[in-house]
Amino acid sequence: MLALIVFIATLSVLIFIHELGHFLMARKFGVKVEEFGFGLPPRIFGKKIGGTIFSVNWIPFGGFVRLYGEDYLEKGIKSKQALCNKPKHVRALVAAAGVFGNFILAVVCFSIVYSFIGIPTKTDKVVIEAVAKNSPAELAGLLPEHQIISIDGQPVRLTGDFIDYIEDKQGKEILVGTVDKEGGQKEHSLSPRENPPEGEGAIGVAITDVEMVFYPIWQMPFRGAWFGVKEAVSWGMMIVSGFVGMIVGLFYGKVPQVAGPVGIYEITANVVEQSWLLTLQFVGVLSINLMILNLLPFPALDGGRLLFIGIEAVVRKRIKPQIEQYVHMAGMIVLLSLMLIVTFNDVRKIAIKNEFIKEISNEVIKKVK
Repeated sequence: MLALIVFIATLSVLIFIHELGHFLMARKFGVKVEEFGFGLPPRIFGKKIGGTIFSVNWIPFGGFVRLYGEDYLEKGIKSKQALCNKPKHVRALVAAAGVFGNFILAVVCFSIVYSFIGIPTKTDKVVIEAVAKNSPAELAGLLPEHQIISIDGQPVRLTGDFIDYIEDKQGKEILVGTVDKEGGQKEHSLSPRENPPEGEGAIGVAITDVEMVFYPIWQMPFRGAWFGVKEAVSWGMMIVSGFVGMIVGLFYGKVPQVAGPVGIYEITANVVEQSWLLTLQFVGVLSINLMILNLLPFPALDGGRLLFIGIEAVVRKRIKPQIEQYVHMAGMIVLLSLMLIVTFNDVRKIAIKNEFIKEISNEVIKKVK
């Protein structure tokens, strides 16, 4: 139940912040906002304030903004408050304001997380984060939080140098020097594996040269916000790279691995069980995902609207409103169809996984009997 509540709240916040961006930018440039809805129709009730209907709706997912002159651009609308009568740069800013809102939300989420766990700071220390069970590292006595100071008598300051050296010494005995939390030094004899289990590495350790640093409490929100900006940009670049890879993969017949609402719910349930900070970081990542998705130059998305404005700027002529409207409607149909397909695929994968677990459980029961 908690996972479901967090899932609904997460999607609602992501969509609401997106629509709030459109609302605020439209109001700034004098565009009439006909309705700002909390949740999705049908409407429960609404109140008109300053020319805008603020409504509360039955479906508890985010919200929506209805701008005057946005979708129905019939001839005869001459009001300066209509979006269709605003200059290109105003229409572009209103269209882009939603994704900017999602970027700000991601920055806020990441800044809160790092204000609590510390600011990741690169050091000249190589520290063990985790040790795999039954690995050469565990058998040699290496432990998490040990600092690696040498390997075969040579000082170690960079993770890359340590990894390269280990790779060159597979199957050979080496000496790893460490310092524990109390300052005690020790050398550990071990042999890097030539064919280690997947994901473990030659000696079975996860290492880092990044330390979580805490500054004076009054500095943490500002430092967290700055690192949050860098984190949001980093995730954005990673997601864009993933989208490009997915599109390229389609030409080679690779089926893209994407998650719909059901898949996102399953991930949400997993992160909620671990910690609220991990959940908050997940919200930040989802917000960046929504930002990148909406920037794609596809009809019905903000990127599609920006594309039409760009075409208008190049050809110096307004595309017929009816044509633009039909294109966006077609794009919406395609997007909804893709969402249904992805959702069906998510349900199928979960069903297959549950069936596999059921078969394994039955086999275990048989052996116990």
